Amino acid sequence: MSNLEPLIADLALILICAGVMTLLFKSLKQPIVLGYIVAGFLASPNMPYMPSVTDGHGVHVWSEIGVIFLLFSLGLEFSFKKILKMGAAPIIAALSIIICMMYVGACTGELFGWKQMDCIYLGGMLAMSSTTIIFKAFDDMGLRQERFASLVLSVLILEDILAIVMMVMLSTLAVSKEFEGGQMIQSILQLGLYLVLWFTVGLYFIPMALRKLKPLMNNETLLITALALCFGMVVAASAAGFSAAFGAFVMGSILAETVEAEQIEHLVAPVKNLFGAIFFVSVGMMVDVNLIIEYIVPIVSIIVAVMLGHTILSTCGFLLSGQSLKSSMQCSFSLTQIGEFAFILATLGTSLHVTSDYLYPIVVAVSVFTTFTTPYMIRLAEPAYNALSRILPQKWVAKLERNKDEQDEKAPNELQLIYKGCVKRFVFTILINSVLCIAIMSIMHYFGRPLVANIVPEQWVKTVTAVIALFLCAPFLWMLLRSGTDNPDVAKLWNSGAHWRVRLTAYKLFRLFITAVFVSYFVDYAIPWTSWLGMFALVGIIAIIYFSSSLEEDSKKMVKNFTDNLNAREKMQEQK
Repeated sequence: MSNLEPLIADLALILICAGVMTLLFKSLKQPIVLGYIVAGFLASPNMPYMPSVTDGHGVHVWSEIGVIFLLFSLGLEFSFKKILKMGAAPIIAALSIIICMMYVGACTGELFGWKQMDCIYLGGMLAMSSTTIIFKAFDDMGLRQERFASLVLSVLILEDILAIVMMVMLSTLAVSKEFEGGQMIQSILQLGLYLVLWFTVGLYFIPMALRKLKPLMNNETLLITALALCFGMVVAASAAGFSAAFGAFVMGSILAETVEAEQIEHLVAPVKNLFGAIFFVSVGMMVDVNLIIEYIVPIVSIIVAVMLGHTILSTCGFLLSGQSLKSSMQCSFSLTQIGEFAFILATLGTSLHVTSDYLYPIVVAVSVFTTFTTPYMIRLAEPAYNALSRILPQKWVAKLERNKDEQDEKAPNELQLIYKGCVKRFVFTILINSVLCIAIMSIMHYFGRPLVANIVPEQWVKTVTAVIALFLCAPFLWMLLRSGTDNPDVAKLWNSGAHWRVRLTAYKLFRLFITAVFVSYFVDYAIPWTSWLGMFALVGIIAIIYFSSSLEEDSKKMVKNFTDNLNAREKMQEQK
């Protein structure tokens, strides 16, 4: 009789427990994720009356794959364009909630004398509400079409994005073991650089490749291609010093803008469900009843901190964003739980060996309790508002209820809207093209220069490298200088008064300055730009780029391809 590998036996045990528990929790109309956690507890060594998992390392590897698929699927459901269209209200609310709840979590940990990293990670866990649980609660209660529900879902999307940023920051903090402002700023800038670069390059090439390969694509080949892109980005993100989950999320968000996004999401769903289940089961395996009993006071305190923190501080955050008192309370009462990202952050802290062993089961216990109470808290929002409106002075209530309406009345005029649109386009143009130029310069310096050194004499290495880099950057430098300047909105502003012309001229000069900085780097790489020859070369190159018709044609083609890729999914949906 052949011997069965322990990992296969463990998988059988995990899936049997998960299958039974999910059916049970589904019949009880409770979130399935709780069933997975209970299944993990039953399959863990902490449950002495049942068979338990023997290969913990193998399950851990599977759970990491589960995190990758969860974040990849989250990216597929996410769109950067949706964030840009949300306006300021969800952004203000999300930032306010995260900052306040991180502070509440850190202070709660400090009260029990926990070490600094435990307090920081606890703050991060408490700041993130559960997208999955809230989505399900709104569906079950028929609230998805309510105005406050759409605002909550917008805030949840932003929280998911900021959670990715938080993971990167906490990873950096775990490595340095201390707060270093300069290093943290450098990490955030590096994150932004890679995010813009990957999104821009990916959105330019991937939809184009998928279109050309469409005759060869069926469900099987599309699934394999999508997973190949996902894990390729995971490797790239890890090589750049970021987490694997971040890479998966980025690739998911890139594919979310393609016309194949819905099909990919449908194909990936079963794989995500399988490995996601293993991840949540692995979370349940960390539950230790003895630790929960030992830390029952911190658990109860954190539950109180989550519920009071969100009901009070989140209400203030939504009020700050311009919402009415009733809408703010409905939103804040919906967020009174912690969920998936708390588990992911707890896993991150454990894998980096920077958090204590007791933090994981405490967070799981808090999540289980707050998940059960979520529907009741949503129902409690309106009675709580009615009670509060009777207690507060009527002038205050009237003022808070008019808050949103008064803001809507202060709508900007047509020229202000046009100006804001122009500024957004200018900022977008400067950001994208600057990142692409920096990427090309870095690639040529670290990889191109050694190749050039093998081909040309040593005294010409820098000059040839600079010329090649300048040639590759030329279309992007043209866009830095001139892209969008011929837009009808710009012409309308220019003809609408001297103060508009002054602002537009300032933006043009700023774009010229940025372009000159990049060109001076290329010139200085070959000859010092401070010399007369260098100054002549600097001015000459900028003039050639500015007046080049071929660069203008190439740049406009690139912009058109990028814009078409970005809008392809919306156009397809409009045609249906």
